[in-house]
Amino acid sequence: MPLLSGLGIRYVKKTSQSEKKSLILKHKILIMKWTNDRSDNVDDRRGSGGGGMLVGGGLGTIIIAAIVFFLGGDPSAILNNSTSAPQQTEQRQLSKEELNIREFVKMLTAENEQTWNKIFQENGVQFKPAKVVLFEQGTQSGCGAAQSEMGPFYCPADQTIYMDMSFFNELQQKFGAKVGQFTVAYVLGHEYGHHIQNLLGTLDKVNQLRQNGRYSETQMNQVSVANELQADFYAGVWAKQTDSREKFLEPGDIQEAMSAAAAVGDDNIQKRGQGYVNQESFTHGSSAQREEWFMKGYNTGDIRQGDTFSALLK
Repeated sequence: MPLLSGLGIRYVKKTSQSEKKSLILKHKILIMKWTNDRSDNVDDRRGSGGGGMLVGGGLGTIIIAAIVFFLGGDPSAILNNSTSAPQQTEQRQLSKEELNIREFVKMLTAENEQTWNKIFQENGVQFKPAKVVLFEQGTQSGCGAAQSEMGPFYCPADQTIYMDMSFFNELQQKFGAKVGQFTVAYVLGHEYGHHIQNLLGTLDKVNQLRQNGRYSETQMNQVSVANELQADFYAGVWAKQTDSREKFLEPGDIQEAMSAAAAVGDDNIQKRGQGYVNQESFTHGSSAQREEWFMKGYNTGDIRQGDTFSALLK
């Protein structure tokens, strides 16, 4: 397919000192360049009060969800099998820090939309943008009730990414990641990668394999790993192509993504959680695999190079 021109010149926004401080969650983090693009597909439910729904399946459900669904996947299997109970939260005004975080996420969402729309056009495929929901503690998703302990996830049923920003403090404190603004960009890019898989029919094929019952748990875990690594690959493709258009990457940004990818590798999570590693139970890939496939996407910038299923399921 012929290459299409970019969607116009964008100017890098000079971030003020107050904005820089406001985007620091609880730790000093590296600042990335901002563009002037903003998306209307971000629904900020923080501070709305009263509407939160929490999974009522007990601590075991929370732990399983946190491990299985960090950075991706369809949470409906756990959510829909758990009872839910409403949690009343106070309605409040968002702080300046929270409003700036909203602007940051709207910027990242816009850059995902522009990059993937261009890639889809080049390959003759119709693109439909995902929605992004920011919430705190709990909210309702198209896949059932969601809560912050699950980490960010993509719900195919409503084509929406759900993010509680407190996850990034947990990522640094509990999983040892070096957290910066590009960490948020990587996580959102990974979840948007699941949306791309949904649009291309990959998630349907994975679910069909899971439902036909012909494959063992170990085999399905391998399929799940391939699925997650492809989302990491797509995040790398997004970073490469967006930087080619916007020149928004700063020194250290890619290293932040690598640190986050390593932190959420199954081996790192298992070592920290249970003290040993069981490769047959991996569902998202090792730290090395996650870094490898993100960097392959970043180095190639070519969506056609991301067949993780053929590479892993030989």
